[in-house]
Amino acid sequence: MSAKPTPYRWVVLLLCWAAFTMTSVDRSTWGPAAAAVSDSWHVPLAALGIFATCYYIGYVLSNAAGGFLTDWVGSRLVLGLSLLVAGSLMIVFGSTTSIPVGITVQGLVGLFAGVEFSAGMKLITTWLPEREIGLASGIFMTATSLGTVIANAVVPTLIKHGNWGASYHLFGGVTVVLAVLCTVFLRNGTAVRGDARRALPDLRPLLRNRDLLLLGLAGFGGLWGTYGFVTWSNTLMMKGSHLSGVDAGLVVVIFSGVAVAVKPLVGWVTDRLGLGMRLPIMAILLLFTASLLVFGAMRSYGAFLAVAPVLGIAAYAYSPLTAAMIPKLAGGRLAGSAAGAVNAVWQLGSVLVPAAVGPVFRATGSFYAAFALLAAGPLLGAAAVLGIRDDRPQRTPGTSAAAVGQAG
Repeated sequence: MSAKPTPYRWVVLLLCWAAFTMTSVDRSTWGPAAAAVSDSWHVPLAALGIFATCYYIGYVLSNAAGGFLTDWVGSRLVLGLSLLVAGSLMIVFGSTTSIPVGITVQGLVGLFAGVEFSAGMKLITTWLPEREIGLASGIFMTATSLGTVIANAVVPTLIKHGNWGASYHLFGGVTVVLAVLCTVFLRNGTAVRGDARRALPDLRPLLRNRDLLLLGLAGFGGLWGTYGFVTWSNTLMMKGSHLSGVDAGLVVVIFSGVAVAVKPLVGWVTDRLGLGMRLPIMAILLLFTASLLVFGAMRSYGAFLAVAPVLGIAAYAYSPLTAAMIPKLAGGRLAGSAAGAVNAVWQLGSVLVPAAVGPVFRATGSFYAAFALLAAGPLLGAAAVLGIRDDRPQRTPGTSAAAVGQAG
């Protein structure tokens, strides 16, 4: 079988990126819509967190299970069906007036939206040669940042000129259309034919893969810092340094905005240098640790603005590299299962950190103590990466990523 790359790989990357972006938009819609939902349903703002919690419970569960399904039945079916159901549920949520139904639907949206990462990484690993995986992962991972930008740019306008439900109807409809496009144009491209394609994957090699466990811990620590900052930075700057809401928001916009450029760039540079991914990930996580500590020591608006771009680069640059390392450590056959399981561990960092930072800040009243707690995450991640050996031979059965690009 020829390993020569096919131009179709860019169609695969585009659709995988679009699917991941759209589910990221769906996930991010709740933030700017929550206050309007509170007014519409007469729910106290403090009680709105249960909607996000239910979403992320479903999201973490589907990450773990979705990767297994991707390896079993194929990415095309998993992507198409999950987008169709998630988009339809978004439309339902935008039309409901029942709080119990709304909470349930949010959990179900998360349950179907959490498979895009593993399914997308499986396809990217299959169709792109190894020398392009870093760049492709960087482009793919811009989805999470763009989702936040798009939701925050569109939802407030729709609420101003209509109602909060319109945003869920719009994004849900686009998600359904994208489900059709993925079903029509994507091909699994697997080298495994016939009945073997549908065989249940043997996950035992993943459970024995020490490197994947360490990568899961590294990503957990990274997301602890990244989403801890996203969740708490506005409040901490306003309460700890008495910034206005507008000024604090601008700092976070700068922090997040650099991610769109830095993710593909760091992937491309890593591909070109050919030094592997372990050392760059470790260096970025250590920079992230130092940047959080420096940011926590700042007190003026100008100082926050100066540190925000560096902090944003460090907070996002590791993610395309950790994503690209998954198939390298797991092998092509179990790339989907590995991506889903590892991402589920990563996402626990974003789920747990909001609950950890609040009590620390309330108990100490210290802006710096809160950021020191955030910095502990990437420091732990860097220590975990130190134990990874990305030059070890792949220990799972199957064909390498670079060798299956022409199949299907």
